[in-house]
Amino acid sequence: MSDQNPKTGSNTEKSPDDWTTGDEPMTGAQASYLKTLCEETGAAFDDKVSKAEASKQIDALQGQSQRLKSA
Repeated sequence: MSDQNPKTGSNTEKSPDDWTTGDEPMTGAQASYLKTLCEETGAAFDDKVSKAEASKQIDALQGQSQRLKSA
């Protein structure tokens, strides 16, 4: 018998491109965080992106944010 939790694994690492709700509008939390990251990095903020696209943009911008680099 395995000691691994069956709920951890591939779903926690699922690509945004594979999300079943990825084409829905981004959530309020995503919009708020993405807007903050855009302001910090000088990137353009588009409030019309999907959940999946917002997630990809957040991942990309996190590495550019000065706040996250100093943490």
